[in-house]
Amino acid sequence: MTTPSADLPITEQVLFRIDDEGMAWITLNRPDVKNAISPDQRDHVIELLAQVNTDIGVRGVVLGHTGDAFCTGADLRARREPPPRPDDAPERTVGEVSKMIREGAQRLISAVLDCEKPVLGAISGTAAGIGAHLAFACDLVIAADDVRFIEVFARRALVPDGGGAYLLPRSIGIQRTKELMFFGDDLPATEAAALGLVNRAVPRDDFEATVAEWATRLANAPTRAIALTKGLVNRSLDSDRATAFREEAVAQELNMGTIDANEGVQAFIERRSATYRGF
Repeated sequence: MTTPSADLPITEQVLFRIDDEGMAWITLNRPDVKNAISPDQRDHVIELLAQVNTDIGVRGVVLGHTGDAFCTGADLRARREPPPRPDDAPERTVGEVSKMIREGAQRLISAVLDCEKPVLGAISGTAAGIGAHLAFACDLVIAADDVRFIEVFARRALVPDGGGAYLLPRSIGIQRTKELMFFGDDLPATEAAALGLVNRAVPRDDFEATVAEWATRLANAPTRAIALTKGLVNRSLDSDRATAFREEAVAQELNMGTIDANEGVQAFIERRSATYRGF
């Protein structure tokens, strides 16, 4: 009899490895529940992203999954014991839901957005609800062309969480965001790519090779320059021009102190390929 994924150690519910190229692979591994993400899984992914963020040997992250779904949303059946409360207190007090969202879905999405290492989403199965937003938060996204992304919240009379109302308008505009969120229609990966929500929608037979190719390219890239670039781009739509220009100048100053920047300039002068070390 197969052990339910909820009964497995958290290190088996979320697989983790660092390959020989320095890429960290974080893999959601609860295929029996379509990778609906539990609070324990969510917290472990956040911890792993914090770990790779401070590991100088890690060059990037690949966020993927086992089974035929990337993540179909929050696992509503996986609940934690509530903290102690007075006997006459209501079941839910004012502020508890917003606190749960801040410390849960929003913290997960922020961990991806704030990770200094580039995060590559490898999506070969359905991404719905918070699962879709987890995919869209990645810096780069490769999807199998038969995958569907679903803003499923309206189907359940829920408000989108996990930063969806922040992420989507910045990628596809307000009108199309409203269409997806109001109706909850399936969005094919090919259309998501055309809209700019994912980078590539590739035939399933080419999916693993494409992910491996991009992972290798990130592993060989100047990691600190990419980290600084990620920060500039992520903050750009919330900045005025003066702030953006000032941050760009600071990023240039910081980057020119890296070994990779000096290697890049020297390689150009010497007309050879650069070899980047990630710092």
